[in-house]
Amino acid sequence: MTHTDQSTFQALLASIQPADAASMQAARERQAQLTKPAGALGLLEELSVRLAGVFRTATPHPRGAAVIVAAGDHGVVQEGVSAYPPEVTPAMVANFTASTPSGMGGAAVNAIARTVGARVYVADVGVNAVLPDSPALENVKVRMGTRNLRLESAMTREETLQAVLAGSELAGRAIADGADLIVPGEMGIGNTTPASAITARMLGLDVRSVTGRGTGVDDATLERKQQVIADALAREGSAATDPLGVLADLGGLEIAFMLGVMLRAASERRATVLDGFVEGSAALVGAALVPALRDYLFAAGECAETGHAAQLHALNLTPMFRLGLRLGEGTGGVLALPLIQSAAATLREMRTFAEASVPERG
Repeated sequence: MTHTDQSTFQALLASIQPADAASMQAARERQAQLTKPAGALGLLEELSVRLAGVFRTATPHPRGAAVIVAAGDHGVVQEGVSAYPPEVTPAMVANFTASTPSGMGGAAVNAIARTVGARVYVADVGVNAVLPDSPALENVKVRMGTRNLRLESAMTREETLQAVLAGSELAGRAIADGADLIVPGEMGIGNTTPASAITARMLGLDVRSVTGRGTGVDDATLERKQQVIADALAREGSAATDPLGVLADLGGLEIAFMLGVMLRAASERRATVLDGFVEGSAALVGAALVPALRDYLFAAGECAETGHAAQLHALNLTPMFRLGLRLGEGTGGVLALPLIQSAAATLREMRTFAEASVPERG
């Protein structure tokens, strides 16, 4: 990797500071005075306190929101680990960026983002196809898909770092455009395979306990997928003590890109809303690189993919819902945005017992 890229990466890591403890304490004290029984808003109360720490104020007011969908392909699909062919990846990128009567994009993430007022950014970081130019598509392609992780490292460290910094740059632009809440999303046929491999290595867990059906594969394909991941881990091409090495060895370009998005959001003191399992694998690498990243991560829901619960436990994150989602694209993260905004609004806008002249509990 170039000296400049390495220096930029190290500076990004060093810029991430823990959430502000004083603001969180002030938020807890305000929560105790609001016109409701203690704990009556459940998880929203803890979310509001965490938001106070992120935004350095007892009355946080996150405004704009962005979902950044990164697309990349995976050499491991040649092992037959997915129910869908790799040609779906470029086709879905075209769907994300298509002009429709409702606005940009005809995918689930576009429809949900329009509903909640989030802006969608789409990046080609590693699609194994030459995509047509589009003003709706960020072309930051590092290479035409990863290598087959069963046989060799998926990426070099240089390629990995390039993808991370590309994610950081686009997240910085989204923040400059007004986003306080950032949702990393992904599209890449076969990407639950690298996500499972990263999770198994980073958490030291058995392959079967963190490898699910992804796009809905049958029993025979699931068994093959598990064996492919076991073979990749058996190469011993990386160790959990070197998180960036694990990402290069077992990951994907869109996973590395999402890591960059998360790191930049934390650096800029913005909240990252995690969708599902693939995003969780990037977060595991990020939290190992800089533990303070956890302070800026908010788990949308626990998705249907095997292993996601283990990721959330390791990250000490509580999911907001369980809807059986397994689509990806950042859909779950976008769905969570109104919950996060509502948590902040209750802390910020509810009156205290004294302000409302409401008698407190005797």
